[in-house]
Amino acid sequence: MANSTRMQTMEAEKLQAKMTEIEGKREYLLKLLERPNLGTLRIDVNQAIEELDDLIMEFKRTFPD
Repeated sequence: MANSTRMQTMEAEKLQAKMTEIEGKREYLLKLLERPNLGTLRIDVNQAIEELDDLIMEFKRTFPD
C-alpha cells in the first residue's frame, strides 16, 4: 500500500514538473508575440497560448494542490 502511495506521489510530481515546463513555454510564446515580424504566425501563436491557458486551467482545477 505504501509503495502505491509513493508511486502516486511520484506521478503527481512528474505531472507538476511537466506543467511548470508548459508554463515556461507559454512565457516564451508571449515573448514571441512581441516580435514585429511574426506576420500570419501571430494567429497560430495566439491560438497556442489560448490552448495552453485552457490546459493550465484544467490542470489546476483537477489538481488544486
